[in-house]
Amino acid sequence: MPNASTASSILFIVRDPLPPVRADVLTLFGTEMPRYGVRSELVGQCDLPGAGAPWPAGAMHVIGSLQSRCAGVCAPLWDLLGLLRALRALPGRRPACIQVRDKIASGVLGRLAAAVLRVPFLYWMSFPIVEGFEVRRDELRRRRRGLRSRLLWAAHALRAAASRRVIYRLVLPGARHVFVQSDAMADWLAAKGFERARMTAVPMGVDADLFDRARIEPVHDARLDGRRVLIYLGRIAQARRSDFLLDVVDELRAGMPEVLLVIAGDAPSNDEMAWMRRQIAGRGLERHVLLTGWLDQRTALGYAVRAEVGLSPIPRGVLYDVSSPTKLVEYLALGIPSVANDIPDQQQVIERSGAGLCVPMQARPFADAVRALLADPALAAGFASRGPAWVRRHRTYAVLGRDVAAIYKTILTE
Repeated sequence: MPNASTASSILFIVRDPLPPVRADVLTLFGTEMPRYGVRSELVGQCDLPGAGAPWPAGAMHVIGSLQSRCAGVCAPLWDLLGLLRALRALPGRRPACIQVRDKIASGVLGRLAAAVLRVPFLYWMSFPIVEGFEVRRDELRRRRRGLRSRLLWAAHALRAAASRRVIYRLVLPGARHVFVQSDAMADWLAAKGFERARMTAVPMGVDADLFDRARIEPVHDARLDGRRVLIYLGRIAQARRSDFLLDVVDELRAGMPEVLLVIAGDAPSNDEMAWMRRQIAGRGLERHVLLTGWLDQRTALGYAVRAEVGLSPIPRGVLYDVSSPTKLVEYLALGIPSVANDIPDQQQVIERSGAGLCVPMQARPFADAVRALLADPALAAGFASRGPAWVRRHRTYAVLGRDVAAIYKTILTE
């Protein structure tokens, strides 16, 4: 791989809002890739009009806003304009490759542009977008009432059908390499006929410095004093079955009245947060659940290190079975014994790290696993000691960055 003075530039079209906040873009491409001479020209849309920030690993080319009503239709055009702007900024107006993340129409654009420029086309799949469209289509089918809802269902059905043909017949077959979220996703795509050797799994990781327990100050919150504290770090959503967490606490509170679940996270909308509050009140769990709402990362981690057990339930199904959840790896990095359910990536992490318990996503098995950890300090201490070391060896972005850079070295020098 070239050094920083002869850096390769990836022209990278992303689906997430710019500036990036996800660690697998912000940390992996903003911090780690430049260490190996891989810089990036990010192309995409902002979340709020006027949003912008410098990109230390290259440059950002922001055209359009995801808050626009026409964002879904205009995004490919905006990406074309961003691509042209990025090319004008590059020496020789030619990137080392063009990479598209989680976009379908812009995936076709990226493949065509790569062919014109005679550079490799790469695709980064962090989520099964088409299958997500199909889940939304099916939800609307069940709720069809009246002409407007039928037209909305028809629009989503058309989008899902067209997206399936485009991504699986035009975009992925033209990619020299496909980065995926997990080994399970790679196996899933291989079962569809795509060559496994052309795929690399890049699971979610952590920044070792941010998740160094010795550097984190526990929060001073009297509501946690004298309680058996459980932690859930993450977003709240009905689609994620976040009320399952309450089912677990309901199982625990009869024999453990001092149990307290801290849910350190926000919801995607006020309606979702109101739904969660109703679920807590409906079960009479106000004394046993602390719903913090949005917290800055340091404060959220300050709550986490006061917990005895971390919880990571992820619903089974096509959307989540191929995912790589961050929260379990975060708990392990912090030395928090954890209970997770058996989606493939989490099961693999638990088995390989020996730092937690893996059970089905059912309230009683989850509650039994929590009781086992709280009742056996030696078991919990063993898990706590193994987690950080395993994460440092396998799931920090420094480690993941080294592995991804090796793939780019192979691709960009072929």
